[in-house]
Amino acid sequence: MGWPVAHSRSPAIHGHWIAQYGLNGAYVQLPVQPAQIEQALRALPVLGFAGCNLTIPHKVAALSVLDEVDALARRIGAVNTVVVLPDGRLRGSNTDAFGYIESLREAQPAWQASAGPAVVLGAGGAARAVVCALLDAGSPLVRLCNRSLANAQGLAQEFGPQVQACEWATRSAVLADANLLVNTTNLGMHGQEALDISLEALSVQALVSDIVYVPRITPLLAAAAARGNPCAEGLGMLLHQARAGFAAWFGSMPEMSAGLRKAVEATF
Repeated sequence: MGWPVAHSRSPAIHGHWIAQYGLNGAYVQLPVQPAQIEQALRALPVLGFAGCNLTIPHKVAALSVLDEVDALARRIGAVNTVVVLPDGRLRGSNTDAFGYIESLREAQPAWQASAGPAVVLGAGGAARAVVCALLDAGSPLVRLCNRSLANAQGLAQEFGPQVQACEWATRSAVLADANLLVNTTNLGMHGQEALDISLEALSVQALVSDIVYVPRITPLLAAAAARGNPCAEGLGMLLHQARAGFAAWFGSMPEMSAGLRKAVEATF
């Protein structure tokens, strides 16, 4: 469920697994206007759905609609996966944090969150999941740079002293001792302006990650790769968060495979 939702690659991902596991079902796009999200969610049990994913702009609004929300989703402040329970109640969770860390481990198995500070660009819903994931993985410090300093400060206050809000103007300077740089904004996405940042202060050993996946290689990732930094594409987060969602609905955790990647890449 999203508004809009036509751009979503999730049908290709889950359709692949539904076929692989021989399930009698389908994963469909449900365009739902913000004012109708409660009605739409309450219709899931009636229509026989096992659950749904939520994307922009419904991830936060759903918190007040669902019957149960797990602790991690509460901490992140957003829900992206809804499960219809046997009695028709709705349980919400967030698989984005799992998906993000798993995508880094797949792309760069040797990378360790504990090796140094992380710099996160953005302070929206995706940033919340990424920050939560990094803290749980052992990052000693997360520097949060956002175009609105007040939003970054609010998020930092929620997560505690390991998260520091930084002025957007300092985004290049705070890279000096970073172990990871991750872009969670829409800068660099197809149709948006490129992210304006200098990587000069960043160690060439630091991992550079972008959660944008259209295009798959964003200007940030291209610039990082050109100077020799290890990189992680945004498509990995999308694929890995879907694994946990599929497991929540059907009880089986699908593995990442070359066939799945090929199927999803063919949609671009």
